[in-house]
Amino acid sequence: MAMETFAARGYGKASLAEIADRAGLTQAGVLHYFHSKANLLTEVLDLRDATDIADLGPDRPRGLTFLRHLVDTVRHNAEREGIVRLYAVLSAESVTDDHPAQAYFRNRYAGLREFVAEALTEACALGEVRQDLDVLGAANAIVAVMDGLQVQWLLDPEAVDMAASTECVIEALVGSLRR
Repeated sequence: MAMETFAARGYGKASLAEIADRAGLTQAGVLHYFHSKANLLTEVLDLRDATDIADLGPDRPRGLTFLRHLVDTVRHNAEREGIVRLYAVLSAESVTDDHPAQAYFRNRYAGLREFVAEALTEACALGEVRQDLDVLGAANAIVAVMDGLQVQWLLDPEAVDMAASTECVIEALVGSLRR
């Protein structure tokens, strides 16, 4: 309920009254469980991330296999417009002063870049790509492409195939870095 409201209206315009009504609670009931609208927002975001991490399992893919996993994740996201919209709207909003999810998105992007950089470092160690790869720059680029494609897809889903475009960019990057 809260996820759909935040995704449709953004944080600022989403009202506790609407969230409570959609959840079949009173505003006081929502606040009893979450203490504030800002806490509700971060709990919704944390739950989504925890679910995706749990789906990955205890042994995340390594090296280039992790990059292929990213393509699968994008393909799966194309079936979850609400989640994609939530992240696109809230991540953009979070750059504003005092946004309650700013720290969350700063940490989330740092974690995503770290995961991708680690996979690229593993790919270097495994001999899958050249040793002189700028892993941080490549990780930044991959995350940026994925996020940019989400916005384009939300605006025109018939014109943008997020998974195919992500795969194209990753394959081009990896192909240019092969030994």
